[in-house]
Amino acid sequence: MLRDTSLVFGREFRQAVRDPAWLMIQIMQPLLYLVLFGPLMEKIVENTPGFPPGDVWSIFTPALIVMIALFGSSFVGFGLMAEQRLGIVERLRVTPASRVALLLGKVLNNVLQALFQAVLLIALAMVAFGLRAPAAGILLSLVIVGLLALTMSSASYALAMSIKTEDAFPALLNAVLMPLLLLSGILLPITTGLAPDWLYAISRVNPFSHVVEANRATFRGDFTMDALFTGCVVLVVMAVLAVWWGTRKFQKENA
Repeated sequence: MLRDTSLVFGREFRQAVRDPAWLMIQIMQPLLYLVLFGPLMEKIVENTPGFPPGDVWSIFTPALIVMIALFGSSFVGFGLMAEQRLGIVERLRVTPASRVALLLGKVLNNVLQALFQAVLLIALAMVAFGLRAPAAGILLSLVIVGLLALTMSSASYALAMSIKTEDAFPALLNAVLMPLLLLSGILLPITTGLAPDWLYAISRVNPFSHVVEANRATFRGDFTMDALFTGCVVLVVMAVLAVWWGTRKFQKENA
């Protein structure tokens, strides 16, 4: 299976290298938020109680790299739909390649793209805005982003094979992702000091809010159990469920 996974990954990686436009398009939204929205938050963070510890860049940057994995990896199912329409998936069915490898090879390429974009965004925040974060925290943050990209891309492929309708796919994603974005505290942290009780309670149900909080903790060097445990456990559980769902759909569809 490892050999099959590497072959599928190599194919996906070569395609991404030959056409890097989509990779740059994906990073434009968080990049614009960093450059255009981040400076507006500086005064807000300084003068408004209830924000997490740290300056605006250590609060905003880790949330934006979660956004990269959340949004960028969620739309990868479009590529699989196109391959199904062109008959590429049908041709893969007659090969001896492991059905699990067909998923993992694609997912690992998506993880690599998300990590590249996250590193690029962190580097820009450091150079242009003076972001300061411990090296260990940045590395742990990239692990979190990689796991989230694995989760969302696996779920996206599974959803694409479940829906099989390109018109319905983006509408469903937007209907789900927009509330997740607003309730995760990516743009504005949802804390007891800022949000009304009902909004804070709803945000606690959103698993991505815990992932965002854990990622923010890594940038301020807080590696305690209180800061990381809930977010990391939630992320691992989501990753396992998403990979199981994606693997099951690939095995079923390619049987």
